Order: sequence, then structure tokens, then C-alpha cells
Amino acid sequence: MSFATATAVQLAPVALVDRADSGVSAVRGEIELQLRMRHAGQRALRLRYELVGAADAPVVLVAGGISAHRHLAANAGYAEKGWAEGLVGVGRALDPQRRRLLGVDFIGADGALDAPIDTADQADAVAALLDALHIEQLHGVVGYSYGALVGLQLAIRHPRRLHKLIAVSGAHRPHPYASAWRALQRRAVALGQLQCAESHGLALARQFAMLSYRTPEEFGERFDAAPEVVNGRVRVAAEDYLDAAGAQYVARTRVDAYLRLSESIDLHRIDPAAVSVPTLVVAVEGDRLVPLSDLVALVEGLGQRGSLRVLRSPYGHDAFLKETDRIDAILATALRLPGETA
Repeated sequence: MSFATATAVQLAPVALVDRADSGVSAVRGEIELQLRMRHAGQRALRLRYELVGAADAPVVLVAGGISAHRHLAANAGYAEKGWAEGLVGVGRALDPQRRRLLGVDFIGADGALDAPIDTADQADAVAALLDALHIEQLHGVVGYSYGALVGLQLAIRHPRRLHKLIAVSGAHRPHPYASAWRALQRRAVALGQLQCAESHGLALARQFAMLSYRTPEEFGERFDAAPEVVNGRVRVAAEDYLDAAGAQYVARTRVDAYLRLSESIDLHRIDPAAVSVPTLVVAVEGDRLVPLSDLVALVEGLGQRGSLRVLRSPYGHDAFLKETDRIDAILATALRLPGETA
């Protein structure tokens, strides 16, 4: 069943060849699509993508959290650092010489869509992109955090478009504790808007988020220092880190994008039994946003289609960005083709 249609492909296309390997190219483009959104009706949207790798290699969609984007890692065509830099590269499971890697900017990530966005909408947009790029089936979808939610929706709504799903730190529903964190973050933004200090509100929301992404163990190791008195005020050791995180986020994020994608996580609901694609679920023990118990419940609901790997990491929900070697080892097995050596 088709949920979305693509009407134009690669506006201002660019194709660049990797000088290290003449068979590896990096292409950026965008499509226009008409999407019937679950909570916002019919909308005309643009979906931006980046496709890196040999043209005849199996395609893997790699999607991250709500702050991620289409640029996964530096390459000869686009030298800037990507959000998945430690996970993509020669010798990795996500090696552009052996896999063709597809990254996308989630719809709403540009801040131009001020309407509720469901993870089902994201999945339908990806299906439309695959049509536009003439990609019949993905060898795999590797989804981290929000990307895992989109991957689950893709596996339900468009099961023929993917062979396998690896869902890291993303469940079938948001945990109420995590939803409460996000609600307070959105209130921080709203308070900033009321005070004509929108960027301050967004920075504060990001600082709250960093506390939920990481663990008390990491903070205990990194910031166990006595507070200082600065200009008559007490300043604790973690504040420099949190200030930097807030400033960096404000510099690259539109407020409407943050609000709508944050809401999108809380709108997410699926029935695990509806997933008909083989799915590897990766959980992090100590993740306070997506607890192990929820991911066990997801795997139980998947039945014979599901399997579970559990990591313990002081980085909590952010472990997929920090434990790159351990994640890579999991992906290497999950994405291996028949007859392919490690």
C-alpha cells in the first residue's frame, strides 16, 4: 500500500567521486513529495538525502536521533564531520566501499513544518525517497534512538522495502518517565519564547536533555570536583559542559524543528506483533530514556522475528555515539551478506 508519492527527484543534484576509490561516490539531493500526514493532513514537503558508496553495493539506511541529519561521515565529496563519524569508515560494518549508505534529514528538521509529525510520516517519506531513487529494497536499516522508531514504522508500513532492521535504543512506545523529561524541555522553550529569549529556552532544554542522555556514573567520574564561587554565585563542575552543549545545539537547531521532533517521539506507538521484518534490538543497560525493560517487551512482542543484544555503558542513551567499536561489532554480524567475510 502506498502512503506517499514523490513528484521530483534531486533538485540541484551533485555527484562527487571519492578520490581514494573511483567506485565510491557521494551524492546529495532532495525530492519533493506530497505526504498525507497522520495528524496534519496532506502536505507538500521536501526530503533531503545523502547517498555514499559504490553504485552496485547493497544499500543501508542509517538514521540517528532527532539531532542527526543526512551527513553521516566525512568523505572526499563532503569533508565536514558527520554525526556518525565513529561508526562509518573503511573496515567498519558501515564501510562505503562495501555498503551504499543512505542518510536523510528528517521531515521537519529544517523547522519549516510547524505541525505534529508522526514517526509513521517519516517512514512514508523514506518509502517515497526509495521510489524516487529507484531503490527496491534496503539491505538494512540501522536506526539509533529516533531513527529506530522510524525503522520500526518502516518495517510495519513498508515491509518489502527492507531486508533487516537493527533498532538501537528505540522501543515500541515512549516510556512515561522519558516523556515527562521531554515535556519539561518543551516548557523550557515555551518559557524562553514568552520572555523573548527563545535561544536561551532552547539551550536550557538541551541541557536538561543531556542529563537524561547520560548517566550518574559518567557525571560522577567527570565532574567530581568542588564547586566554585563566581561573582557571588555557586557554580558546579558540570556547568561548563552543559553550557557548551546548549550553545552548540542552539547554533545548529531551529526551535520549531526541536519542538516538533521532540513531540514526534512522544506520539510514537506501534504494535510489535505488526513488525514482519527480522529485527535486532540493541539495548543499553542504564539507559534512562529507553529502559531495558521496554526493549525486552519489544523483543517479546516481535516473537521469532526479534533478537536482543544488551550493552552496559556509562554513556546511557548516548552509548551508540560513544561505544563505536562495540556497536560496530554488532553491526558487522547483523549486516553480513551470505559468503561475506568479516
